[in-house]
Amino acid sequence: MSTQEQEPATQEQEPPETESPGDRRRAEKQRRLAADRQAEAEAATTTDEETVLLKVFRYDPEVEDKQEPRFDDFHVPYEDGMTVLDALIYARDTFDSSLTFRHSCRQAICGSDALFVNGSQRLACKTQLSDLDAPVRVEPLPHQDVVKDLVVDMEHFYDQMHAVEPYFQSDDLPEGDLEEQRQSRENREKVKMSTRCIWCGACTSSCNIAAGDNQYLGPAAINKAYRFTMDEREADKKEHRLRILEQEHGVWRCQTQFSCTEVCPKDIPLTEHIQELKREAVKKNLKFW
Repeated sequence: MSTQEQEPATQEQEPPETESPGDRRRAEKQRRLAADRQAEAEAATTTDEETVLLKVFRYDPEVEDKQEPRFDDFHVPYEDGMTVLDALIYARDTFDSSLTFRHSCRQAICGSDALFVNGSQRLACKTQLSDLDAPVRVEPLPHQDVVKDLVVDMEHFYDQMHAVEPYFQSDDLPEGDLEEQRQSRENREKVKMSTRCIWCGACTSSCNIAAGDNQYLGPAAINKAYRFTMDEREADKKEHRLRILEQEHGVWRCQTQFSCTEVCPKDIPLTEHIQELKREAVKKNLKFW
């Protein structure tokens, strides 16, 4: 029997597990899958937050399945500074190349992209998506015949514009070939706002009188007439222009609703100009004897 003291018995410990290369690969794969799922979830959340829903009017009389008017939905990725026109171009180029609308300069100068957006006449290139409530509803201009999708027939509008003879004409020209026909600063300021018209048709589309009276000249045409009637260089033609404007379907049809002034993208005081032309027509017919 040994005289050496026996060491106290200790609790038996499990030998440490050795992780195999296969286990490490499987664990790493699971971590990557979990990270990918998380990234996808975050991307989906981000997409929801930065996507704007466009509800766009569609109509095509030449395609049997599209002859019934409808609205198509387009989810467009939102970016800071994006306009309605930007969103429409993205929807056309990405989702449906048949989507039809007019646009040109994209700088609120050509007037070709006037549309009915969220219940109001607006220039698509000037209207920020951030200023609109979602969903953004885009329709063609009311009170005009639709050609296709967002394109309307503008021929009648142009006819009304040309009816007021929208060009400078005067018999009182300078004698010298190189001499200018001068205009005072005060007179230039008076007609300046009226010269900003871009023929977009938004004001006429908003006018209830123009909608019910197809012969009414409309606010755009009357404003164009104002530009020349009030120009001092055309003094000899003023009475001629007033005769055009004081006809039955001229300035007297305006009921001063201010709808044209509210929707004008160039901030022209259209209603004020119409009322001033009414006063000029009255003064022309006053006789003192």
